[in-house]
Amino acid sequence: MIESEVRARAANARRICTAHGIAQADIAAHVGASQSQVSRILKGEGIRASRLFEEVCLFVERFEGGVSADVVRSNHDLIEALQATWDGSASDAKALAAVIRSLAVLKHSTPVSRSQGERS
Repeated sequence: MIESEVRARAANARRICTAHGIAQADIAAHVGASQSQVSRILKGEGIRASRLFEEVCLFVERFEGGVSADVVRSNHDLIEALQATWDGSASDAKALAAVIRSLAVLKHSTPVSRSQGERS
């Protein structure tokens, strides 16, 4: 991901946080980071396309109805996992999709709310 794309994605994540009242502390708790790390990512300060950047953005983007196809295509871990497991057939694609969708039940289900005194 090039720098302008990273900055644009960080700006979009910041916009989503504001629109949905998502607190930085809640994001940090979900992704296992500090609030200050999340703040730097959302401000676009000295950020790069890292695993933490990806986790923060993915967590926030789900509040806007999911993740775009472009974001999926740019996620190298996901693409590598699919390449390693998919045999290229339609039936295997359907089976892998079913497995991935079934993982939704494992998501962290604690509702996100604005923490007292915490601003996005």
